[in-house]
Amino acid sequence: MAIKVDKVQKRKDIAISCKELILLHGIKDITISQIAKIAGVGKGTIYEYFKNKEDIVFEIVNIMILDRNIRVEEELSKLTCTKDKIKLFSSFFYVNKDAELRKLYKEFVSITLSSPDEEMIEFQTQCFDIHYVRFEQIIQDAIDNGELIEQSIQLVRGLFVSAEGMFIASEATNSIKNIESELNQFLDTLFDLIEVKK
Repeated sequence: MAIKVDKVQKRKDIAISCKELILLHGIKDITISQIAKIAGVGKGTIYEYFKNKEDIVFEIVNIMILDRNIRVEEELSKLTCTKDKIKLFSSFFYVNKDAELRKLYKEFVSITLSSPDEEMIEFQTQCFDIHYVRFEQIIQDAIDNGELIEQSIQLVRGLFVSAEGMFIASEATNSIKNIESELNQFLDTLFDLIEVKK
C-alpha cells in the first residue's frame, strides 16, 4: 500500500525547515541544493512543491503571518484603548518577537517588487485587505464609542500605511534612527488631534 502524503503539510514542512538558512544567508545567496539538503529531500522534491526558491520565502511568510495574526487578535482582545490597539498594529515594524518575520517580509517585498508574481501579489493584496478592514473597524468602533472624532475615518488608509512607510524609510535610509520612537510620537500626536476632548 502506498503511503499517502499530505502535500499541503509537506510544503509547509519543507519551507519551515529552510527558515534559518534563509534568515542567515538571504534567498539570493542560497541554492536549491542547499535547501534540499537542509529539508532532507531531493532537489526534484523541492520542485514538486515550489516553483522556485522565492516561492519558499512566500510560504514561510504566509505561515508566520497567519501565526502572528492569531497572536495579535489575542492581544487586541485585551486592550481597551484605541491608540494602544493601533500601536499594536504598528509594533510589527520594531518588536523583537517579530524580528524574523520582518526580515523574511523584507525578502518577500523585495521579490514581489523585483519579480512580480501574480500569486504573491494576490497574497500581499489579501494580507493588506484583511489587516486594513480590521484596522478600519478599530477606528470605526472608536468613533461609534465617542472616543474619536467622526473625521478620523478619513485618515484610516494613511494611518494604516504610515508604519510600513516609516519602516521602509528606516531600512533604506539613515533618516529614521529609532522607528519605535518615531512611530509612537507620530501616533501620540495624531491621537491628540482626533480624540474627542472630554
